[in-house]
Amino acid sequence: MGIPKRIKAISGRHSLVDGIRFQLPVRCIPSPVLMAVFPIHPGKAKALLPAEVHPFRIGNHGLLAITVINYLGTNIGTYVEYSIGIACTQGLKPAPPLLPLLFQGYYGTGQYVIELPVSTKISVKGGKGIWGMPKHQGHLNFMITDRTISSQYDLDGRLVTYIEIGRPASTPLPLSLGTANYCSFRGMLMKSYIYFQGKAGLGLLGGAKARLVLGDHPRAEPLKSLEIADKPLMTAYIPGAVGTLDDHGESWFLHAAEPPDTAPEGMESVINLPLDQTWPPPPSAPIAGLEFGKWGSPLSCSDYKILGSGLGDDVLEGAC
Repeated sequence: MGIPKRIKAISGRHSLVDGIRFQLPVRCIPSPVLMAVFPIHPGKAKALLPAEVHPFRIGNHGLLAITVINYLGTNIGTYVEYSIGIACTQGLKPAPPLLPLLFQGYYGTGQYVIELPVSTKISVKGGKGIWGMPKHQGHLNFMITDRTISSQYDLDGRLVTYIEIGRPASTPLPLSLGTANYCSFRGMLMKSYIYFQGKAGLGLLGGAKARLVLGDHPRAEPLKSLEIADKPLMTAYIPGAVGTLDDHGESWFLHAAEPPDTAPEGMESVINLPLDQTWPPPPSAPIAGLEFGKWGSPLSCSDYKILGSGLGDDVLEGAC
């Protein structure tokens, strides 16, 4: 799924949406991305998905995808985005196994995003208000050593999740791919599209090295119900990905057998947010909790450097 011709045709034009200025397309400069995919129980995954969204299956397993992007330059500044999603299809009925990989458009293949913390309030305002993404501000980092790439997500002084992957020796694989993101907002299922280009280093099956820690914050509880496998299926590192977010989106009413008891989160959660690009302090909670992968260990602060965050040594010292 390549970048649509329309996006290329409007390149260089300008938009003003919800007070946020964009020069089209909505794109980042080359930025580092880490990704880890873990098998999960598809029945447990279905419990977290709305109607008409179904777990994508490989054999008897669903998939949990953790993708962290350190955006080094966008229309709205720099920020880290920490996505936790369940691979899915969309339709009245579940799709057969594997075919959604070949016919992504027909089966609505993508991921349903269940957690999406970001570094800045302007990213929350744009991502949630325009595309319906479940963004909220969190304490995030994106760190790299000669051996690992990692990211920690804290909230309220407590660990939510920590992900660490082995750094590949090289990143030779050219990638040009698109994916669909599904989210719930305003009582609707929202669908958006993003396209990535770059060169990746992959780890597959036994070559995939990742460590996932779920902390004691309540936002980690739904993840603990998924029966996450102890070994990752795949890891990826893209040191210079260019991501292009389509300004086109789709939406459907969410529905259930019984009338909802409470009103869903709506525009009141974003309408008064400022256009603020300030990052909160970095995460500092101990990396401890329910652990998967059991590969490697957090290195000392002296081993780390922050990639392009623009925050400097004072922030690194604060994180340690």
